Amino acid sequence: MDLSNLKPAERSKFSRKRVGRGHGSGTGAQAGRGHKGAKSRSGFKFKRGFEGGQMPLHRRVPKRGFHNEFRTEYAVVNLDALAERFDAGTVVTPELLREMGLVRSKRQPIKVLARGDISKKLTVRAHKFSGKAAEKIAAAGGAAEAIGQ
Repeated sequence: MDLSNLKPAERSKFSRKRVGRGHGSGTGAQAGRGHKGAKSRSGFKFKRGFEGGQMPLHRRVPKRGFHNEFRTEYAVVNLDALAERFDAGTVVTPELLREMGLVRSKRQPIKVLARGDISKKLTVRAHKFSGKAAEKIAAAGGAAEAIGQ
């Protein structure tokens, strides 16, 4: 490769289209905007979601039900998962549950539910317990300790 082989980058040598510069230019008269109507005027903007006068999607779709934006979503752990993964005498904390991969979310508080049985003596620390889950943990000789959020 030397100076005699150099060429400009492909498509870099076209001059830009200059619209509205007279009839002979090919893009005179309406300057590529067509005839009349809102789109041909300067300063025209579509509103977001405008569908040409058709009722926009966000107004066609019905609203359903009540959505509480203040609801707290809990990351759920069941007793059978605790019995499977932890040895007797372990103190189960939210950090340990995340480390073991039983809970993915780093932000959600943790709630323990009563699916399955537990026979090991575990001290479980979580933000919330279902009634049955707390009973089953206590029956196995463990402790269910609720922690603040």
